[in-house]
Amino acid sequence: MQIEYERGISNPGNLYRMKKLMARAEAGETLNIGFLGGSITQGCLASAPELCYAYRVFQWWEKTFPQAKFHYINAGIGGTTSHFGTARAESDLLSHRPDFVIIEFSVNDESTEFFRETYEGLVRRVWQDKNEPAVMLVHNVYYNNGGNAQIMHGQIARHYQLPAVSMQSSIYPEVVAGRIPNREITEDDLHPNDKGHELVASVITYALDKIRMAQTDDEEPEFPAPLTQNCYEKAVRLDNRNYEPENYGFVKDTRVQEEVKDCFKNGWAAKEKGSSLTFTVQGSEIAVQFKRCVTQPAPVALAIVDHDEAHAVTLDANFDEDWGDSLTLTPVMVHGANGTHTVEVRLISGDETMPAVFELISVITSEK
Repeated sequence: MQIEYERGISNPGNLYRMKKLMARAEAGETLNIGFLGGSITQGCLASAPELCYAYRVFQWWEKTFPQAKFHYINAGIGGTTSHFGTARAESDLLSHRPDFVIIEFSVNDESTEFFRETYEGLVRRVWQDKNEPAVMLVHNVYYNNGGNAQIMHGQIARHYQLPAVSMQSSIYPEVVAGRIPNREITEDDLHPNDKGHELVASVITYALDKIRMAQTDDEEPEFPAPLTQNCYEKAVRLDNRNYEPENYGFVKDTRVQEEVKDCFKNGWAAKEKGSSLTFTVQGSEIAVQFKRCVTQPAPVALAIVDHDEAHAVTLDANFDEDWGDSLTLTPVMVHGANGTHTVEVRLISGDETMPAVFELISVITSEK
């Protein structure tokens, strides 16, 4: 099994922050190693949390710089995109003051202009954090067809001169060539098993080793103007901990969220047709986050922006996959007018006999 690791470096990037961080590790400082991404970062299909790629990369820091002390921050949530990542970056990652951050959303985001913009918002938010973390971008891949959002995300990597590594150009070619049987590294052509996580980590640590050995006089790059309209950098998440909507028939979820991946909490639930929540928000972008259930039937709702029922967006809580419930984030206003808007979530089906409730988890807003 011979991966061409050099091909895995999709963007060398500016190494100023990375080299500064490694010098601090060399000096024996205490440093925080953070990961923000989807289910692969969370460790899905690894047989133990310590066998996922993120923890293996964390162990590289420990082994490479034994004189330093490291803390591990895993902010991976399965089935989520960079759009949600931007809204939760502060609470789930930056509040822990990371010194190194891997961002991993290239198989969760679609390869569209929309996700190029949300990804840029996330990168800008993390890069500008007061702790000045060194940032590396990781592009995972679908092993059955090579699909991911790397074309869009790679534009952001180059624009911000960030080191980036790709499984599409390192592990995937070996799968296509038959030198790595895909079932040896993944059960579902997406989530790596233990062996797959080990390979993903090896692509990342190869790049980190190369950075460690590099002789460079890179200076801190000038922070560039946005590549996109950049409407998502300042995303705000409204849930029952920080907002009280106008409420008819919904019950507040008061369960305590124990950890980052315990994500179906802090919202509102109802199952009776006609129940509604109305939010008054500021911004030009609005998205509604709700739970789609494998338990069926579940209620269906409409999201109505500024009382415009003709253009209401359907929110169907029935989920036709079998891997588990889905935390779904649906945009209901994209590049709208900046200002004050209302968004009403109203159940159009449901009654007390239904086995599942409609759970509104949050409303996410932002503006240019």
